[in-house]
Amino acid sequence: MSLGPGDEDLIRVAALARQRAYAPYSKYRVGAAIRTRRNKIYSGANVENASYGLTVCAERCAAWAAVAAGETKDWDAIAIVIDDERLPTPCGACRQVLVEFAPDLRVILATTGGLRNVTTLAALLPEPFRPENLA
Repeated sequence: MSLGPGDEDLIRVAALARQRAYAPYSKYRVGAAIRTRRNKIYSGANVENASYGLTVCAERCAAWAAVAAGETKDWDAIAIVIDDERLPTPCGACRQVLVEFAPDLRVILATTGGLRNVTTLAALLPEPFRPENLA
């Protein structure tokens, strides 16, 4: 897949969010930005904690921001940005959270150095646990 209209803007928002990451332990600063089909954008950064299990990833911070604003469907894309020589990839927990709200989400992986890759959440999480599994 290739970048679409507005994707570079979404990457810029995620890169700005990355600058606000709180990562004193890993030094691995991540920014994420979710865009809805109505072109609203919600961003987040990873927030670490000395009790490592309480750390929250940037992707989930952005998802919680969208949900807190009442946006629980019609998500178009998420951009995830890091400052590294390799592209980022969302962890399993983030993939599962994202699929709850947007199983068809486009996922834009980017670095501050200009690397880009566009994929889908379905490609990253081919057999998700969905609400219908509870029926």
